Amino acid sequence: MKKPTVFLAVVLSLALAPYASAFAQDKPDASAHMKKMSAPSPAQPLLDAGLKRAKKEKKAVLVMFHATWCGWCHKLEAVMAKPDFKKQFEKSYVIVNLDVQEHGEKVAQFENPGGLELMKTLGGEKSGLPFYAFLDAKGEKIGTSNAMPNPKHPEIKDQNIGYPGAPEEIAAFMELIKKTAPKWSEAEQLKLETYLKENAPK
Repeated sequence: MKKPTVFLAVVLSLALAPYASAFAQDKPDASAHMKKMSAPSPAQPLLDAGLKRAKKEKKAVLVMFHATWCGWCHKLEAVMAKPDFKKQFEKSYVIVNLDVQEHGEKVAQFENPGGLELMKTLGGEKSGLPFYAFLDAKGEKIGTSNAMPNPKHPEIKDQNIGYPGAPEEIAAFMELIKKTAPKWSEAEQLKLETYLKENAPK
């Protein structure tokens, strides 16, 4: 009684063989799924890796603090991702993106552990988002987005630029670029400044 059963199994396996690869292609990539669901990396090791690379490449580190819900963060990142500006930023900076200030389930899904503490250390505890800091290859702070005059004490610059949209914000942002990116030419600086002015939020 076993022989017909074995014979039938062999026949079925041969008949279905051409479709096996198709079925395999439709199967989700388990490794990709696990990668997507993996926990965000801690902030300090990400920064340490950025500093190590910056030292090797003789660049500064630009630490960008952002969140999934932050529209102004996405807007600034979109400007920096434009092909011309992307080349300019990558010429002078190793960029370290850190997710902070998430809510609910998104904390575990997106937020880099230790990011808030690092943001506080760099002076952005009360700054809002996006907040960004410029470090030299040794990790020393050489500038932050807290470069706008305090309304009550204009001589003190401790207010966050955020997205540089207003004329005074664009001016402060460009001063940070000039200070921290000596490799940028005047033409490159002007190109970014002109773009920000022409595309300022209405």
